[in-house]
Amino acid sequence: MSSNPQGSFMKGPLTRRSLLKSFGMGLGAVALESMLASGGGSRNPRESRVTHFPAKARSVIWIVLNGGPSQVDTWDYKPELQRRDGQMLADADPRTGFFETSGRLLASPFQFRQHGQSGTWVSEIFPYLSRHVDDMAFIHSCFSRSNNHSPALFEMNTGLSRMGFPCVGSWMAYGLGAQNANLPGFLVMTDAKGRGLPKNQAQNWGAGFLPGIYQGTRIQSNGSPIDNLSSSAGLTRDRQRRLLDMVNKFNGVHLERFKGQVELSARIEALELAFRMQMEAPEVLSIDQEPAHIRELYGLNHPVAKQFGRQCLTARRMLEAGVRFIQIYSGGTGNAQSWDGHTDIEANHRQFALETDQGIAALLADLKQRGLLDSTLIVCCGEFGRTSDSQGSKGRDHNPNAFTAWFAGGGVRGGVHYGKTDPFGYRTVENPRHLHDLHATILHLCGVDHERLTYRFNGRDFRLTDVHGNVVKEILA
Repeated sequence: MSSNPQGSFMKGPLTRRSLLKSFGMGLGAVALESMLASGGGSRNPRESRVTHFPAKARSVIWIVLNGGPSQVDTWDYKPELQRRDGQMLADADPRTGFFETSGRLLASPFQFRQHGQSGTWVSEIFPYLSRHVDDMAFIHSCFSRSNNHSPALFEMNTGLSRMGFPCVGSWMAYGLGAQNANLPGFLVMTDAKGRGLPKNQAQNWGAGFLPGIYQGTRIQSNGSPIDNLSSSAGLTRDRQRRLLDMVNKFNGVHLERFKGQVELSARIEALELAFRMQMEAPEVLSIDQEPAHIRELYGLNHPVAKQFGRQCLTARRMLEAGVRFIQIYSGGTGNAQSWDGHTDIEANHRQFALETDQGIAALLADLKQRGLLDSTLIVCCGEFGRTSDSQGSKGRDHNPNAFTAWFAGGGVRGGVHYGKTDPFGYRTVENPRHLHDLHATILHLCGVDHERLTYRFNGRDFRLTDVHGNVVKEILA
C-alpha cells in the first residue's frame, strides 16, 4: 500500500463496454483467461493485499440517499424546532442553501419516538430501521463544503469537490485488491426505479488517476444487470479461443513496445475480468433461488419497496461471493426523482423512506442472522443535509453545515450518538466531522491506515483523505 509508480490520468471513467469496444468486440466475444500472460509477468493489480493492521470489516456496503435527506426529519430530533415552528431563525445565513434565501422555521411533519435500549429518537418514516438502532452508530455532526449536488457528490465520494480524483471504492479496490478473482472488487447499483443516474453520473464511481481497473462496475436497474454479460449467439467456445489467440498475438506485440502503459494494462485487466464474470456473475445476480421468507423479508412482494429491496438482497449475495465494496444509490437525477425535497419535504421523504426502509433493515437483519454483520461495514448518508427553515411553504433547501451519517456492522459500537447540532439542527456545534473523517474511519475499519494508502501521480503522493482526516474513534467497538 505504499506509493506506486506514477499513473496516467484517465480522461473520464471508462465503462466496461468502452474498454471492450476499444478492442473492436463485445464482451461476449472474448475469453481472455491467458491475456495477462502477455503482460510481462507483472503483479496482478487485483490480487488480495495484506492490511496494515487486522481488519474489523472485510466488505463495505455504502447506501447513498442521493439528493440530501433532511437530518431533522430522519435521525436528528429537535423538539425546539417543533416549538418554534413558524418563527424566524435569528442567525440564519442565506448563503447556506443553494437558493440563498431564508424562511421561517419549519417543524418536522413527522412524529418521532424513542427506540431500542439506546433510546434513539427515530422518525416515523423508518418503522423497520427503528428496530435496529442498537446496532447503528450515528454521527450527527457531519459537514461538507458545497451546497450544490455535483460538487457535494464529488466530495462525498472522493473527499474533494471537483472531478478527476478516485472515489472511496476505487481506493479500497486499489489498496485491498479483490476477494474473488471472478467478480469486480467494486460494484455500484444506481436508482432501483430507473430514474436516472446521480449528478456527475459515472464519475461518482470513477478511478480518477488510479488505474482504470479500480473503477466501479455498474449494475443496471433495468434490462440486463451488466451489458453484454452473456456470450454472443452462435459463438462457440472454439471460436472464442481462436479470437483470443488473435487478440493475444497483437496485444503481446503492443505490450512489448509500450511496457508499463497504465491504460493498456487496465484494458487487459478489464477484459480478463469480463471473461471471468461470464462464469460466475449470472448466478450471483439471480435471486430467484432465494427462499420465499427471505424474499418477503426484503419486501420483494411490496409494490413500492420491492425494487430497492431487490438491490439490497443482490448486495448481500455479492458480498457473500466476495465483492469488497458495494455502493447503492437511492434516488436519480432530478429533484422529484431523489431525496431533494425543495417543495414538499413530507411527500418527498415519505416516498423515498417507503422505498428504502424495509430493504435496508432487511439487509441488517439478514447479515446478522448469517453471522456476516460483524465482518461487514454498512454506511448510510447523503451528500449533505437540509435547512431547518422553510423553502417556500413546505420544502427545505440544501444544508452542507449539518447532516447525519450512520454506521453499522464490523467494528462499530451500536447505539452510539456522536456529535451535535444546534437546537434547530441548522449547524454543527459539537465535534464537527468532515467527509475526510468518514473516509478515514471506513478505511480504518477495513484494516487500512488512511495516511499510508498513497498513490504517486504528477510528482506527489495522493491519499483519499488528502492531508486531512481523523478516525472517528468514538463510534468504534
